[in-house]
Amino acid sequence: MGFPVTRMRRLRISNVLREMLQATRISVNDFIYPLFVIEGEKIKNPVPSMPGVYQFSPDQLLFEVEKIVKAGLKSIILFGIPAKKDAIGSEAYAENGIVQKALRLIKEEFPDLVLITDVCLCEYTDHGHCGLIDNGRILNDPTLELLAKTAVSHAQAGADIVAPSDMMDGRVKAIREALDQKGFTDTLIMAYSAKYASSFYGPFRDAAGSAPQFGDRKTYQMDPASSLEQAILEARLDIEEGADMIMVKPALAYMDVIKKLKERFLCPMVSYNVSGEYAMIKAASEKGWLDEKAVVLELMTGLKRAGSDLIITYHALDIARWLQEV
Repeated sequence: MGFPVTRMRRLRISNVLREMLQATRISVNDFIYPLFVIEGEKIKNPVPSMPGVYQFSPDQLLFEVEKIVKAGLKSIILFGIPAKKDAIGSEAYAENGIVQKALRLIKEEFPDLVLITDVCLCEYTDHGHCGLIDNGRILNDPTLELLAKTAVSHAQAGADIVAPSDMMDGRVKAIREALDQKGFTDTLIMAYSAKYASSFYGPFRDAAGSAPQFGDRKTYQMDPASSLEQAILEARLDIEEGADMIMVKPALAYMDVIKKLKERFLCPMVSYNVSGEYAMIKAASEKGWLDEKAVVLELMTGLKRAGSDLIITYHALDIARWLQEV
């Protein structure tokens, strides 16, 4: 029945009633905090395009992780910045690579924190691409062995979850087989299943030093204008190959993809609220054009409503503190 019999405002008449009827709630358990770790000691380099985000040397990283644990966050994802780069990204899978060192330190001090690692080559190659190259062409199959080696080295150092972000075909299968062969059957794979060739990654590439030195990544990352069916197929293939979780990246411009994949698949859905999305909010809030806390919490609620079980975001530490204030 319509008005005046049906009055929708009755459902919003008081704060208590509104709280009772909330269908989407966020908690500190929903968020994963990204951290950048760099070789050296006593380093805490601010990232100019990402206010509040830093590159940490391993010793300084421990202080930041302590804050994270005290705030109630349960998980972090690590991105490494090596001291040297080469054509094959050898520091990505080196036994004493920067991420491997950080993992051992953190796991020893904070054994209950869930440690996720980015598995890719772009931060470690001198050409900045996510795979091996030959005459300017990104090679798919030869790259898989190196990604698998990287994932195994991370698991050996203490990673609970490995997250391949390269978008090479078949990489989840290669990583799952390698992990299982080495006895890491309980190590989870969080696949960047629908990762788009987005314009929102600029600040991250500043932070990680991972901008490609030639061309772009459009031959392996997805076209933003591609069909939903392509995202569904990417996710289905990753799940069939052994992914335990699937991810959509970026988040805000792709809520329709998050929703569609969540409707289609039963595994946990992760969304990545990326650096450009973070930087826009920070810039606008510094200008006084919006209320940072209100906008961030609204956006996170939107991502949960769209189907995100977990959200990777640079806002995570602030969100944890804001939720404690409620």
